[in-house]
Amino acid sequence: MTNNTSTIPSIMKAWLWTSTSGGMEKNLVKSDTAYRPGQSLRPNQVLVKVISMSINPADYKVPEIGLLYKCVVSTPASPGMDFSGKVVATGSKVTGVRIGQLVFGCVPLPNQYGTLAEYVVARDDVVVLLPEGVQLDHAATVGIAGQTALQVIKGQVKEGDHVFINGGSGGVGTYAIQIAKALGCQVTATCSTRNIELVKDLGADEVIDYTAVDLVQYLRKQGPLYHLALDMIGKPDELYRESHNFLLPGKAFAQVGNESHLSTAGRFVTPRILGGGQRPYQLVFFKNRHGDLEEVGELIREGKVKPVIDGVYEFDDAIKAFERLRSHRARGKIVIKVTPAHSA
Repeated sequence: MTNNTSTIPSIMKAWLWTSTSGGMEKNLVKSDTAYRPGQSLRPNQVLVKVISMSINPADYKVPEIGLLYKCVVSTPASPGMDFSGKVVATGSKVTGVRIGQLVFGCVPLPNQYGTLAEYVVARDDVVVLLPEGVQLDHAATVGIAGQTALQVIKGQVKEGDHVFINGGSGGVGTYAIQIAKALGCQVTATCSTRNIELVKDLGADEVIDYTAVDLVQYLRKQGPLYHLALDMIGKPDELYRESHNFLLPGKAFAQVGNESHLSTAGRFVTPRILGGGQRPYQLVFFKNRHGDLEEVGELIREGKVKPVIDGVYEFDDAIKAFERLRSHRARGKIVIKVTPAHSA
């Protein structure tokens, strides 16, 4: 039997956009009378009252594609994919979670009803129980960044392998360093001068200040050392093309969240004979998996991974949070408090 949602208000507070012209943050409007999703839940759906959510570059980059995105998503729409909160209703076939339990998870894009809202509907296979001792703010950062880092590293390396991470201070980078270390790898990571101590504290064995050295030349001098390279930045432009100088034969160069998708595609399809890269190239797209959400949550519970939070913003300050995200200066993740935990 489906849990009755008729006692839950049919409207909610949410940040909405109908246009992204000039940037998502310039178009967000706060509403206290937004339509609540999940008026009638499907058998495998869960209605969650959102306590915390975190934002990702995809939250503004994908909607800013423009007309193509609006062809598949109705507006007004709410941004956001990551969340933590409390289960308030479940569909008839949901067995993994119950009303009143604290959970976290991730909803997919494209989606009209994102997590920068008081309520969110998610499939039960992407809703995970909050591990004991894990903070809701921390769990709210797992969805995109935590899963991406786990998926790009796990299965590609083993204990003792060397991993190179270009961009160790961002959302995925801070997770990637810690997950690689939890798997027993040696980690070299790049960052700017102001983030050196942070990246060292996360466990990186070597930190390269990319503002102070010629990164490609530095790596070339080391010789083929690494079993995996993760590039979060997409710069310097010749990094992949020169990767055979620092990646072991047959080992992958994984691209995560490059700003220039056309540039990325060009690197992938350019034949080696015409100056393309000589190592396997992976363009990383995360997959939303219950097991991966659970695994990252367990790593946090065990203290092997500690989410890095750049700042926690109140719901009314969501625009400031997006401005901070777009600045590319955030260290780790940006969290927005949606509902006070005591009133969820």
